[in-house]
Amino acid sequence: MSQTVVITGASAGVGRATARLFARRGARIALLAPGESGLRAAAADVERLGGRALALPTDVADHQQVEKAAETAEAELGPIDVWINVAFTSVFSPFAEITPDEYQRVTDVTYLGRVHGTRAALSRMRPRDNGTIVQVGSALGDRSIPLQSAYCGAKHAVNGFTSAVRTELLHDNSRVRITVVQLPAVNTPQFSWVLSRLPHHPQPVPPIYQPEVAARSIVYAADHPGRKQYYVGASTVATIWANRFAPALLDRYLARTGYSAQQSDRAPGSGRGNLWQPLDDARGDDYGAHGIFDTEAHTRSLQAGAAHHPALTTGTALGVLAAAGWGWRRRARG
Repeated sequence: MSQTVVITGASAGVGRATARLFARRGARIALLAPGESGLRAAAADVERLGGRALALPTDVADHQQVEKAAETAEAELGPIDVWINVAFTSVFSPFAEITPDEYQRVTDVTYLGRVHGTRAALSRMRPRDNGTIVQVGSALGDRSIPLQSAYCGAKHAVNGFTSAVRTELLHDNSRVRITVVQLPAVNTPQFSWVLSRLPHHPQPVPPIYQPEVAARSIVYAADHPGRKQYYVGASTVATIWANRFAPALLDRYLARTGYSAQQSDRAPGSGRGNLWQPLDDARGDDYGAHGIFDTEAHTRSLQAGAAHHPALTTGTALGVLAAAGWGWRRRARG
């Protein structure tokens, strides 16, 4: 039976790749993002791949716009079965160089955007006692790194908020499910359109994965929402577990390497960024799902595949943790 799915941040990157996967299953998909050019292209993807698309220009930082989008989605496509919160924005900069307004904007989109999306979804799912919410998180929601303080803070907040909502649903014996998919570094257009004050072009910290790797895990989580969270990529598992067992060591390592690891050899971009307005509308461009790091990005994650099979997950996590611990110790001594 075809599902009705809402995806925020659907015009590019992970949201775009996720919409394509649901489209191949014939889903009815409400696509939410502020940029109309990217939304039109995403809707064309969905229709071409066999789904039904509804493009809804929406700034998720505005709860009224999110609520209106939810109303329209249900009126046009039917009751919402799955709501996926992907939308975010960021600033690459030392904390002292980020203005209060910029910090507020990152928080409003990346954290409160998920709060607004979750509220709109739950207000419809709870009376029906059915539905799934997927929060797209990040390893940086457990382990912060330099130059992304606003984004890391927002992602930490998403984890805390989601855990609180989950316990409330459990208290009510609700059949509505909420889960988190924690992502690694992904090759998305964000590194070309993010507001940056770095001397070089920002890049994801290797290893880098293609958006389709993330999208496959998001769709799997939507189908199997009983788990609290899913980790994508061995680097995500290693980062989170290393932070639990050796946080001080990781602090020193990131202080030494975190600046250079997030900058490529490319010259910096225009610096305008998409913090306040979508860049696709400014230029009439479609950024698609992929960023500029295709040659460095992995198309598969053995860890993510293993995570879809619970019997393998514990052994995989222990193996990754052992390897990570050995690697961190070597780097710290180097």
